[in-house]
Amino acid sequence: MTCALCSADTPLSDYPVSGGPDGAVAAICEICRTQIEAELEPNHWRCLSSSMWSEDVAVQVLAARLLARLSDHDWARDLADQLWLDDEARAWADNVATPSQHKDSNGVMLSQGDTVVLIKDLVVKGAGFTAKRGTAVRSISLVADNPEHIEGRVEGQRIVILTQFVKKK
Repeated sequence: MTCALCSADTPLSDYPVSGGPDGAVAAICEICRTQIEAELEPNHWRCLSSSMWSEDVAVQVLAARLLARLSDHDWARDLADQLWLDDEARAWADNVATPSQHKDSNGVMLSQGDTVVLIKDLVVKGAGFTAKRGTAVRSISLVADNPEHIEGRVEGQRIVILTQFVKKK
């Protein structure tokens, strides 16, 4: 498979597209994910001229949001003017969620895919083990509706962890 945005033939991960149906995701590459979560490199996003026509509404919405963020460039404004979305998709695209409010125990902002370290032994209910202090949890997922919760794998189990018990690595 290729990235839904830039068509790169690299490993993909699901990127949640907020504000729409639960579970709406776009399969994107790490380069696109990094740029979405940081500052956009305009030349990379010229690929939106083709991905904005995707049959996947989540990809269309993500493309519309990215074009809006790039609106200080003529080519991005032109593409945004060409993009047609039905009323429901337009409302979804315009409903941009606020940035993540997930913070670790030290108040450092957490992002999707970060690595964190447990700062306390945690008894994992229902799994029968204790996640030990100092355990690294890689590629965390942010729980969209609760900024105090993240998800990650510890000893092969996917668990929910309170952000007050982790620090960003």
